Amino acid sequence: MAGMGGIILYIVFLGAIVYFMAIRPQNKERKKQQELLASVAVGDTILTSSGFYGVIIDMTDDTVIVEFGSNKNCRIPMQKAAIIQVEKLESK
Repeated sequence: MAGMGGIILYIVFLGAIVYFMAIRPQNKERKKQQELLASVAVGDTILTSSGFYGVIIDMTDDTVIVEFGSNKNCRIPMQKAAIIQVEKLESK
């Protein structure tokens, strides 16, 4: 019967390793991304998951309209989830 307790302890140990190596960091990253998306505002410069830089010119709950480049006619609606980095508009 002592062997059975060792097996259970081993399974619990492996479960703890999986939690701390995979699940917990993934949850922290997801929370960080949600905070980033909640902080975006009109006028912020963003980097998309495709590697494009642009400026947010309009927003709804789950989409943003982004202006790319110096051409003011290049405005593309996209999902907020595609934003991976935000540079806040600095007030002068």
